[in-house]
Amino acid sequence: MKQLSLKFLFISHYFKHLYCALILVLSIGMANAQGTLSGIITAKNGETLIGATIMVKGQGSGTISDIDGSYEVKLPAGEQVVVFSYTGYATYEMSIMVDDGTKYTENVALGVDNFSLDIIVVTGTFSGRTQKESPMSMTLLNAAQLQQLASNSQADVLRTIPGITAEGGGGEVATNVFVRGMPSGGQYQFTPLQVDGLPVLSTFGLNSSAHDVYFRNDMGIRNLEFVRGGSSTLFGAGSVAGIVNYTSVTGSEEHENKVQLEWADGGRIRTDFLTAGPLSENLFYAFSGFYRYDEGPLETGMPTRGYQLRGNVKKLFNNGKSSLTVYTQFIDDNVQFYLPYPLANDAGQRERPVGNDGETIYTMLTGQAKDFSFDTPFGRFKSPIGNGVTTKGGYVMFDLRHSFGNDWRLSSKAKAASYDHWFNLFLDGDGDHNVPETQEAYLTDRALPANATFAYADDGKALAAGDLLFQNRILDRQRPMQELVGETYLTKTIGSHNISLGTFLANTKADDNNWIANYVGDFRNAPRMVNINYTDSLGNDVAYSTGGFISGSQTSNRYHESSKIAFFVGDEIKGEQFNIDIGLRWERASGIISRETGVGSNTFQKGDVSTSDFAIAVAGLYKLSSAMNLYANFSRGYFFPQLRSISFSAPGFPQSYEPESVLQGEVGVKYAKNNLAATAALFYVGLSDRRNVDFINDPNNPANVIEEVKVQSTQTFGLETSLNYTITQGLNVYGNFTFQNHEFTKVEGNEEQEGNELRRQPNVMGMVGLSYDGFGFDANLSGNFMGSKFANDGNTVELDGFNIIRLDAGYKFSLGEKETFRLGLSVFNLLNADGITEGSPRQGDAQTGSSEYFVGRPILPRRIFIRGTFDF
Repeated sequence: MKQLSLKFLFISHYFKHLYCALILVLSIGMANAQGTLSGIITAKNGETLIGATIMVKGQGSGTISDIDGSYEVKLPAGEQVVVFSYTGYATYEMSIMVDDGTKYTENVALGVDNFSLDIIVVTGTFSGRTQKESPMSMTLLNAAQLQQLASNSQADVLRTIPGITAEGGGGEVATNVFVRGMPSGGQYQFTPLQVDGLPVLSTFGLNSSAHDVYFRNDMGIRNLEFVRGGSSTLFGAGSVAGIVNYTSVTGSEEHENKVQLEWADGGRIRTDFLTAGPLSENLFYAFSGFYRYDEGPLETGMPTRGYQLRGNVKKLFNNGKSSLTVYTQFIDDNVQFYLPYPLANDAGQRERPVGNDGETIYTMLTGQAKDFSFDTPFGRFKSPIGNGVTTKGGYVMFDLRHSFGNDWRLSSKAKAASYDHWFNLFLDGDGDHNVPETQEAYLTDRALPANATFAYADDGKALAAGDLLFQNRILDRQRPMQELVGETYLTKTIGSHNISLGTFLANTKADDNNWIANYVGDFRNAPRMVNINYTDSLGNDVAYSTGGFISGSQTSNRYHESSKIAFFVGDEIKGEQFNIDIGLRWERASGIISRETGVGSNTFQKGDVSTSDFAIAVAGLYKLSSAMNLYANFSRGYFFPQLRSISFSAPGFPQSYEPESVLQGEVGVKYAKNNLAATAALFYVGLSDRRNVDFINDPNNPANVIEEVKVQSTQTFGLETSLNYTITQGLNVYGNFTFQNHEFTKVEGNEEQEGNELRRQPNVMGMVGLSYDGFGFDANLSGNFMGSKFANDGNTVELDGFNIIRLDAGYKFSLGEKETFRLGLSVFNLLNADGITEGSPRQGDAQTGSSEYFVGRPILPRRIFIRGTFDF
């Protein structure tokens, strides 16, 4: 520990001197400007834009607008180009001939950019800049687009982005996200989910909960930015594939109020609201949230309800040069999570089966299994399965920004978060049979006597002779989490350079306590529990299942803690024809592991691990013309192994903890002129010695599930394209296409899988859409295509491709000068497609596609939403 402290002091001492050297070098004065330009910046709707950026092109000087949108900037004599920009709005450039000592006035109104290429983005960059001038791939979705896409989960939003495979058949949370052919079980492992510039959770692999369990979208989101490759590897939690960043609405001088009422078939009611505006001079607020009650989207007999409240207060001071924004969130929500279940597999046509009652089966979740309890070494445990996935807690975040004299800028963020979280789910079978069974086969396979009887637990009536049985498991997982995280960096603009130096710190703690229960029910939608009784050879009456319950136990008691410290430096060079990014990041990660070996045994595996690595990114952009830019980037990144993947070679001796290296390269073009905007990029991703963790059925005890670790290396070559074309005013056609050729280059212990494709990731995917907005009416029709893919690493089961069609339309009624009401209709999965998103991860490479039943998870069925939105 003393040696580690000395190393840390050395690193701190080194960066202190490096920082001082940078200040000395960058503090060189610049020539005095000889003219002055001033004015007011607003949006096209008249809203004052506070903090808009005004830069003198090619000079590296500029300013930001103050609390009433006013600005003043000094200009060198001669012909100059001034660039006005603000996050979420189209950039505006103006040319001006400056005479010595002359004062000029220019009021600027920024409009929304339909193509997004000229909108300022702030994710994956030290200074805000447009997508078009960034030497990396970016995708931006505004608030209106997010509202159109929000139906069931983050997957509905993310699957519209090139390069992302997003699975959302599990419900509102735990979206599985795969990016550019990188191997994972999903859970945002290579793509940190951020809100307002800091990660929702900064560490991967303390447990298997996806990061979207801690956060829900609401009306208080201004936009989403997804940045992949390039310098994105330098920021935040150390992204290696990209950053998903949601930016919140913050208050301004203009009042903004919205209330939305939502109804959906299947018993869903939701209310959203947003209110924002001034509190007093230089003080602004924004507050948003929702309440939801839902009996769907699949009928389970276990309705869910919950709410989230988010808010921020922003204070401007030092004549608008400084701002402090305090963000807060509180969530108390629960949703159901849907795993794969047995599908009818007639001649390879995997379809939802028909149950004992003659009705189609959509889910094996059932409210009749929600009251089970059993003894454990720590007392009687009652399953909370009826609550599904629950999250209660929140965060407080501080965001301090200051513009010093001589073009120095400070950005500092810190967040404290704490959540009480349970991830309770129904598994996809008993771990041995995993499919429905006849009553005779059920008894034979378990060596039960033929005199056994089968009766429904709810009314005592006997099952019909031909009724099928399905034995399943409930897995309850308690996962409280606490985190402290912060990021600070200084940026200096000198000439064409934006040089930044910063640090990132995080400490995250999480428990992982698991309980598992076995039960038996019949085979139908939301199964009924079944009592099985028999008489043994001694004449004793035996209850094999009581109320459907067979057995239960606590299977794990774990604690993981992660600490990170990182330093980074970067330079963004802006020239007339070239933009160049160069960056370096060094990071050290350490972990504490505590696992009880046999719950209640008081015997633990405990150990500490630590390692460090570096990332480097180089990117360049060439402005071929005013309409077209060419770019390329290369990065060498890293990914620290998940702490849950670390086993012990002996008590107190964890196995090696070495970083996983990632190489990425990209070459692309961005084009925007008149009615057309388009992008195209060729990319490569190579990942070495990835410790991939899967939940599989325990081969030694099928009633249990265990974590299996595989060491794999992969590579992917691919192409991403996007297009947006304005047919006429208000009418747009848009789309994107991704091709990715991915394969395993190394699989320890399964060398025969080398050359196989990665599971659950198609080679081809894309979307196409048509949107209209005019005369009070708006409509959007889009289709997402996912090509065929394999269900497992062994490539033994291929899943067919599918399409998801979405429709959103509405009409806006005027209720006053600035007051409107929009009545809208939204339909998810318009054609009610039933494609399969995944097989059974619990079966892994043992799964086949030729049996009578196939365990898989279909996409969610069609759902209709009606929304009424008041804007005032």
